[in-house]
Amino acid sequence: MGTGRIGTLVAHILQGFGCTLLAFDPVPDETLEQRGVTYVPFPELMERSDIVTIHCPLTPQTHHLINANSLKLIREGAMLINTSRGAVVDTRAVIAGLKSGRIGALGLDVYEEEGDLFFRNLSETMLQDDVFARLLTFPNVLITGHQGFFTREALTAIAETTIHNISSFEESGQTAHQIGTELLA
Repeated sequence: MGTGRIGTLVAHILQGFGCTLLAFDPVPDETLEQRGVTYVPFPELMERSDIVTIHCPLTPQTHHLINANSLKLIREGAMLINTSRGAVVDTRAVIAGLKSGRIGALGLDVYEEEGDLFFRNLSETMLQDDVFARLLTFPNVLITGHQGFFTREALTAIAETTIHNISSFEESGQTAHQIGTELLA
């Protein structure tokens, strides 16, 4: 789900393992299609996939896209991986899917309420988030802190892009990397 930069990189990696790739994105990538990726509607992606990886932005349309209804479509025992935004996944629905066996494994690099849980030492603190605590009880769940941006290379790229946008705006009144609002409608 989501074939922007990160989704495209994941597709290339999975092709290296010989995976058959289905994709769902409002804007299909012709290059990926030429490489054998098949774009399908969201329900079909859920029904046919053994592994569902999520790489989409958080918009009103994607908020809780993975929910009790969409999980009814997922293939029994499928693996679900979210590395995009926590709120794309309704965590309570995912817990129900794990308990029923509908979800065979879960990987989360993001969590909807992660602000109070990551990037600080909580060793001496009692965990207050009961939903997160429940996730931690499953042997088939792996949760990591969303730190992909925390590498020297990523921070350098963020700084360079920011400076480039500021310089471009100063020169022309437009940023080099426009942010569209069409997805927010």
